[in-house]
Amino acid sequence: MTEIVTAVAGKVSEYLVAPIGRQLGYLFCYGTHTHQLRSDVQNLGKVRDDLQITVDEALQRGDEIRPIVQDWLNRVDQITREAEELMMKDENNKISCFSLKSRYQLGREAYKKAHVIVGIQEARDFPDGVSYRLPPRTATFKEYEPFDSRASALNKIMDALRDDKTKMIGVWGMGGVGKTTLLKQAADQAKQENLFTTQVYMQVSWTREFEADKIQQGISDIQQHIADMLGLELKEKTIPARACKLKQRLKKEKILIVLDDIWKAVNLEEVGIPYCKDDDQKDCKIVLASRDKDLLLQDMCAQECFPVQDLPPEEAWQLFKMTAGDSVENDHELLPTAREVVKECQGLPVAIVTIAKALKGRNMAVWKNALEELKSSEPTNIRGVEEKVYACLELSYNHLKSNALKSLFLLCGMLSYGDIWMDDLLSYAMGLDLFDYIKSLEEARNKLIALLTTLKTSSLLLEGDYRRRYFGERDSTLLFMDDDNKHVRMHDVVCDVARNIASKDPHRFVVREDDWSKINESKYISLYCNAVHELPQRLVCPKLQFLLLRVNLFIYIPNTCFEGMNQLEVLDFSRMCFQTLPSTLQFLANLRTLCLDRCYFLRDIAGIGELKKL
Repeated sequence: MTEIVTAVAGKVSEYLVAPIGRQLGYLFCYGTHTHQLRSDVQNLGKVRDDLQITVDEALQRGDEIRPIVQDWLNRVDQITREAEELMMKDENNKISCFSLKSRYQLGREAYKKAHVIVGIQEARDFPDGVSYRLPPRTATFKEYEPFDSRASALNKIMDALRDDKTKMIGVWGMGGVGKTTLLKQAADQAKQENLFTTQVYMQVSWTREFEADKIQQGISDIQQHIADMLGLELKEKTIPARACKLKQRLKKEKILIVLDDIWKAVNLEEVGIPYCKDDDQKDCKIVLASRDKDLLLQDMCAQECFPVQDLPPEEAWQLFKMTAGDSVENDHELLPTAREVVKECQGLPVAIVTIAKALKGRNMAVWKNALEELKSSEPTNIRGVEEKVYACLELSYNHLKSNALKSLFLLCGMLSYGDIWMDDLLSYAMGLDLFDYIKSLEEARNKLIALLTTLKTSSLLLEGDYRRRYFGERDSTLLFMDDDNKHVRMHDVVCDVARNIASKDPHRFVVREDDWSKINESKYISLYCNAVHELPQRLVCPKLQFLLLRVNLFIYIPNTCFEGMNQLEVLDFSRMCFQTLPSTLQFLANLRTLCLDRCYFLRDIAGIGELKKL
C-alpha cells in the first residue's frame, strides 16, 4: 500500500509540482534566463562568424555552398533576430513599469530561445564539408564559320571520336591556318551528339618553354583545369598524388580532352590522364593540335593525324567579306584591289582576318598602300600584321632545333615564291657549308632531304606540285629524279616572314627588286632586276657570301663588278646571256659554288680554273 501511495505521489509531483516549479522559475529566475540568453547569442555569433569565413573562401573558389549549411546559417540569423528583439524588450521594461506578468513572459521566452540556440549549435555538424565543386558547363564555341573545305577533315575527326578503338587524335598545320577553329567545331558537334559526359579544352602554349619549373606548373594547370571541369577537388600538394586521384576519377568518365597548341611532348601519365591505345575500356579521348606532324605521330603516338590546309580562293574571299563587311563587294572601285589583297593572303585565315580588320572602313588610298606593302613583303603599316601574323609564324622558326634547319628555312625564303628546286638548294647549301661532317654528294643529298622533311612536318614548307610544268622548265639531276624530291614550296605569307626575319642582324639576307640600296652590309643577296640593263661598276659588299642574280637575260656585267666581294661563297648566274665571264671572277678565292645553268651563249670559261675551292 505504501508503494502505491509513493508511486502516485511521484506522478503527482511529475505532472503538477514540476510544471508549477518551472513556471515559477520563469518569474523568479527571470534575470538568470535573460543573462544566459545573451551569453548564448554571443557564442552562437562567434560560431557563425567562424563558419562564414569558410563559406566565403569556398565562394571565392567558385564552389557551391551545401544546402544543409545554408539552412543552418538561415536558422542562426532568424534565432539571433528573435533573441535580439526579446533582449530589446527587456531593456525597455527596465526603464518602464515592470510588472510580474512581463517578467514571467520574458523569462519564459528567454529560457525557450536559449534551448533553441543550444540545439542549433549542436546541429553544426557537416561531415561532407560546407561546399562542393559545381562542374562548369562545357564551353560552346560559336565563333567559327563552317566552310566546305573543312568538311572532310571535320568528318574524319568525328569518325575517330566515335570509334572506341581510337584514343589519340592529332590535328596539324601551319600557324594561323585554323586548327583551333576546327577543334572547336568538332567539340560542338560531339556535344550535340552526346558522345562524352564532359569536355575539357585547354591551350598548352607553355610547352614552348624549356625551364623545368614552368613545365611543372603547366602540368599542374592541366590537372587543375580537368579537375575543375569534373567538379573534383584536388587537395593533394604533389603532382604524382594529384595525378593518382585524377586518374581514378577519369576512369569513371567518358571524357574528351583537347590540348591545343602543343609544341613538345606532354607525359599524360604524369598528368594523370589514363591512356592506352590497346585498352578496350571507354575512358578518355585525347585530341592534340600542333604545327609539328612528327610530334603528334612519333612523340605523342597519335593513332590518327589530320592536316588542316589553307582556304581555297572563294572561301578566303567569303571570310574576308565577313570580316571587312559585305560592302566591299558592292564597291566597284574598291573590289579589284580587295580581291588582290585577299590573293596575297594565300588562304591563310589569320592573315585574312587581321588584314580585313585593319582595312575595314578605310579609304581607297589606304587599301592600295596595303596591297603594295603586301606585294613587297613589308606590310609595316597594316595594323596587327606584325604582332598577329608574323609573330605567330615566327614562333615556328624560333622552335627549330638546329642552326642548319634555320639557315635552310631562311635560304628557301630568299628563293622567290613558288616551287624551289632541290638541285638549287643542294648547290647553295653545300656552297655555304650549311651541313656538318659531310663526306660525299650522296650524304649531302640525304641530309638535305632530311632537313626539308623536318621543315615540312613543322608546317614551314609545303610539298612541291610536281604536276605543274612551266615553259622552259629544266629537268632534275640524277640526284632528284623522283617526283617527291624534285622541289618544295613555301607559302607566300611564310616566305614574307622568312624574309622579314632574314633582313635583320645577324643574318642580313636581302631580297631586292630593281633596288640596289642598302646592300653594302649584307651577307646574302637575292636580286630580281628585270628592268635593269647594267650592273654597277663595283658592288662593294665585303661581307657578302651569297649572290643570286635573276636579272635581265642580256644585262651587261662590268669586269670590275666583283672586286669588293672577297668573302663570296655562292654565285648564281643561271640563264644569263653572256659569252665570257667577268674577269674579276678569278679573284673570288672563297667561291665554292658557281651556277651557270642554261647560260647557252657562254663560250669562254677559262677564268674558272683560278677558283680553287669550286
